[in-house]
Amino acid sequence: MTLKVYLSGEIHTDWREQIVEGAAGLDVTFDSPVTDHAASDDCGVAILGAEDNKYWHDHKGAMVNAIRTRKGIADADIVVVRFGEKYKQWNAAFDAGYAAALGKSLIVLHGPDHAHALKEVDAAALAVAQEPAQVVQILRYVLTGALPG
Repeated sequence: MTLKVYLSGEIHTDWREQIVEGAAGLDVTFDSPVTDHAASDDCGVAILGAEDNKYWHDHKGAMVNAIRTRKGIADADIVVVRFGEKYKQWNAAFDAGYAAALGKSLIVLHGPDHAHALKEVDAAALAVAQEPAQVVQILRYVLTGALPG
């Protein structure tokens, strides 16, 4: 069995790399949104033309990014959505809801400080992890049936 995993959410830490490295040797492919913050913010105006109003600048970028995100989530077997500590990832909440609406297996990843704020998002998930290593353990278990350690 091969798993396609979409890694969504927070872009300011190396959680994606931790999961990809931890899953080395497993039959898993990974996809994600564009994680270059400037490119993600400016893709709409770079492709579709400049905007004087910041709202429309951001709106164009959000729409172009949504094309990639929707495709990645739709093609995935499992969607992992990370909520980080420093910034509010409103797009991650959308991604989690979209994945759940499509019936995707959803793993939410966040620290204990966000448990209350994300209780509705967590309720849509099949697993709520606090560390990237736990996500790797879930992937290993799904693919091999092996428990950690």
